[in-house]
Amino acid sequence: MTKLKSVIYYVTIAIVFVLVTSASAQRQMEKLGRGLIAVNQGEGRAFISWRLLGTEPDGIAFNIYRTAGDGQPVRLNDQPMNKATCYQDSGVDFSQAVSYTVRAVLNGREQPDEGSVFKFPPNAPVRQYLSIPLKEGLVPNDASVGDLDGDGEYEIVLKREDRGRDNSQAGVTGETHLEAYKLDGTFMWRINLGRNIRSGAHYTQFMVFDLDSDGKAEIVCKTADGTVDGRGKVIGDPNANYVNNSGMILDGPEFLTVFEGPTGAALATADYNPPRGGNGSGWGDSNGNRVDRFLACAAYLDGVRPSVVMCRGYYTRATLAAWDWRDGKLTQRWFFDSADGGIAKDGKPNKAFEGQGNHNLSVADVDGDGRDEIVYGSCCIDDDGKGLYSTGLGHGDALHVSDLDPNRPGLEVFAIHERPRHPYGADLRDAASGRIIWGKPGIEGQNGPDTGRGLTADVDPRYPGAEFFAVGSHSAQGETIQVRGGNNFAIWWDGDLGREFLTSNQITKWNWETGQTERIFTAEGCSSNNGTKSTPALSADIFGDWREELIERTADNSELRIFTTVIPTEHRIFTLMHDPQYRQSIVWQNVAYNQPPWTSFFLGFDMKTPPKPNITTGPFK
Repeated sequence: MTKLKSVIYYVTIAIVFVLVTSASAQRQMEKLGRGLIAVNQGEGRAFISWRLLGTEPDGIAFNIYRTAGDGQPVRLNDQPMNKATCYQDSGVDFSQAVSYTVRAVLNGREQPDEGSVFKFPPNAPVRQYLSIPLKEGLVPNDASVGDLDGDGEYEIVLKREDRGRDNSQAGVTGETHLEAYKLDGTFMWRINLGRNIRSGAHYTQFMVFDLDSDGKAEIVCKTADGTVDGRGKVIGDPNANYVNNSGMILDGPEFLTVFEGPTGAALATADYNPPRGGNGSGWGDSNGNRVDRFLACAAYLDGVRPSVVMCRGYYTRATLAAWDWRDGKLTQRWFFDSADGGIAKDGKPNKAFEGQGNHNLSVADVDGDGRDEIVYGSCCIDDDGKGLYSTGLGHGDALHVSDLDPNRPGLEVFAIHERPRHPYGADLRDAASGRIIWGKPGIEGQNGPDTGRGLTADVDPRYPGAEFFAVGSHSAQGETIQVRGGNNFAIWWDGDLGREFLTSNQITKWNWETGQTERIFTAEGCSSNNGTKSTPALSADIFGDWREELIERTADNSELRIFTTVIPTEHRIFTLMHDPQYRQSIVWQNVAYNQPPWTSFFLGFDMKTPPKPNITTGPFK
């Protein structure tokens, strides 16, 4: 591409983004409370943090009050706080009950009490986490969050597994359960998916989101004969057993079920589309491996209300079925099938989308039209269910989508590839067009080039945009740089705008001044999930200010611990959960090989003030 054509391309993309985005409709999102959290740090100190909502005016400020014992509330700040939404208190007597309250201040006038209160009991323990004791049961695994009961705060939905196996591994597994807990540890319900749903990372992708905008999140996942909902009702035949001698499930009906947030009751069940078809050989093998590779997400396909997208296959045939949950009815919106002989919008046949999927996916408005696309590994499906483009670069294990290079217009996709039939083991591409910006060759292994891990995060202010970690370390321009770090997960944790590395139960930070990676936090007594992937149960902006919380299971599997930062920050950003792309990242984080969540804007060193999210909050009748 000549220099003039390149300039015209970038200018055109920028203009389209501005014109289309400014004209798009508001997305219906969940109404959140203040998310007030406090931590007893010991020695009479407390760290307090709360949400700035994406719908609030720029001029909003806050007053914070402490109440000790039976005394009156005492305001802690001299002037309304109009910067960061966190505060460090001192001189606290924790031998008695202590509570904190935050009140908004608009145009110099304090607003009525919102009911945002965090309470410490007398002699509250010194600890940096909320504890959620678990019911006796299976091994805790991935988690998600949603406002299940409509109180403006999140509840946790936890997947629990028994002898979980990869699809490539024969052998009988145990059951898979979904459980819901409130943040105070209250157990809500348990769904038993039954013997006809195999246990493992690729089988149960559970979507937790308010799909009908009534103020309460639903749970959607694949079910089968013998699934028992949160009220004890059985779906299908309770006596059916389709597990074969190899421990695989290649027979029997397959369902898609919507469950109610407060109770876990099954609200609607439909046939899963597409069915496996015979012994599943149409997906690349006949032993139950490739046919049962599932992905899922939620997406704003009409730009206003969310839909759920349930997927099957990516090594060969790839299918995506979009469903709407509206007015108590589950209906299919569209269906994409790489095997149907259609033509994609880039002019390629749908067959070009075969073998392009990852063990993960992402959701983003890649073309700036106000509606979401599904980034399906090395290809992308448009909001109307038509193929947008396929790069042909093939399958991979990691995927990241955001404004990774803020000097370019629009979003970028960073992906890695497994045994590629092309030069690249890792590449950065334009999210809207699929055009490769730069690529790096894979590392030769026993079975050919195979890049097994890849991560991107802005960890070094010396380089504009994010840094990239796969087959070496690279800048946003693709230059090799001397930056070291992890390649599993990332988290916004400390007080600056850079991101930290998260591996297993440890958070580490790249120190660009010393050239060392330093441990800054350990989730003591906790373990990560999913073997060598070393991923958390969940990492998300669950409460407090814009930084992320970390959910890990304890090593004895008896509880979940939700860790939150106690590092002050000077930066004021609205809750990341009111950025639609980030919120959808939390919905899909539990899918297969978990990936860290991403915002629709560049969040890092020297970032610009993020744009106000074009959202409105419910509930909507």
